[in-house]
Amino acid sequence: MNDMKRWGIALAAILVQMALGAVYAWSVFRVPLSKLFHSTISQVTLTFTIAIFVMGFAAFLGGLWLNRSGPRIVILTGGFLYSAGIFLSSFASGLPWLYVTYGVIGGIGLGFGYIVPISVLVKWFPDRRGLMTGIAVGGFGAGALVTAPVATRLIQSVGVLQTFAYLGIAYLIVACGAGWFMTNPPAGWQPAGWTPKPMQAAQRAKRDFRLGEALAAWQWWALWLLLFLNTSAGISVISQEAPMFQELAKVTALVAAGMVGIVSLGNALGRVFWAWVSDGITRRFTFTVMYLLQAVLFWLLPSVHSVGGLTVVTFIILMCYGGGFGTMPAFTADYFGAKNVGPIYGLMLTAWGFASAFGPLLIAHLRQSSGAYESGLHVIAAIMAVSVVVPLIVRPPKVTE
Repeated sequence: MNDMKRWGIALAAILVQMALGAVYAWSVFRVPLSKLFHSTISQVTLTFTIAIFVMGFAAFLGGLWLNRSGPRIVILTGGFLYSAGIFLSSFASGLPWLYVTYGVIGGIGLGFGYIVPISVLVKWFPDRRGLMTGIAVGGFGAGALVTAPVATRLIQSVGVLQTFAYLGIAYLIVACGAGWFMTNPPAGWQPAGWTPKPMQAAQRAKRDFRLGEALAAWQWWALWLLLFLNTSAGISVISQEAPMFQELAKVTALVAAGMVGIVSLGNALGRVFWAWVSDGITRRFTFTVMYLLQAVLFWLLPSVHSVGGLTVVTFIILMCYGGGFGTMPAFTADYFGAKNVGPIYGLMLTAWGFASAFGPLLIAHLRQSSGAYESGLHVIAAIMAVSVVVPLIVRPPKVTE
């Protein structure tokens, strides 16, 4: 019964993450909101930036809370706040209202909701820890693929603000309906007949760490740095995709937009693919491969001028970007145990918030100062090459018996 139950919980986790991942469809709202409120694209985009930044810190608070009260109350609260933030956005008369509703309220709900499926699945799937957390966060990456076309049609038929109302109600039904099934397994539960392979056992903690103990270990900071560096590299490209494609391939804005849609699939696919790979070759060697691959691809990117070549190279880069989010939850559970992965990984997600500011600012500054993308992309390639040393030296924390 427990084996059947965990697969049902996995399906519910994917549905929750897809509802939350709809936040990645924000780009379809930018132009309509800009016209409605007579604002710049940057002013409108700040709404999304606030939501992601708040999400990183809310995930930590949600992780602390679920350790005390269990996952169900946290996911239901997160689903309600996220949906309420989107729904209340329909009453906006200006951008400040959106900053509070979509950005702050929705961002808190995102953080609460995002951390729960990850925390639950690492406990239910010790045998497939990487793959299952990768599938869950892959659902987050794929959320925009469903929401973007639906939201676009709604905007055309009922307007942008009314679209927020409809989507808020839909997210409430999906996130809270699926979230109801989020429960932890019995203490000490393992799949029948399963024992970790020697290579897996060598990379796993011998006991569960508390949050304070994890923060006292240099390995926690090494994992934070791994996530920060990987996210900074990928999000720098995400922030410049359309204009970069137009500059390098000399294509129209419409063609560049189509290329953006194709390569965005790499984000979702990479979360599952690299997490699955990490179950076989360990998390640290997975990050080593992703860093080396990105070092080569970022270096080559400015010399690629064909539409097909640019699409393939950028697709693989975004697979590595998504791979960081797919692999890191299992990496954290391996090194610090599954029991307290909620707060331990939740706090680690602050790396996402800081990288979301650092990566785009870095490449934008280098593009502006040099007049081309080549120098910025080569700097990122060098950063990735040097960063390989981090996954090569990191090891599980030593435990005093």
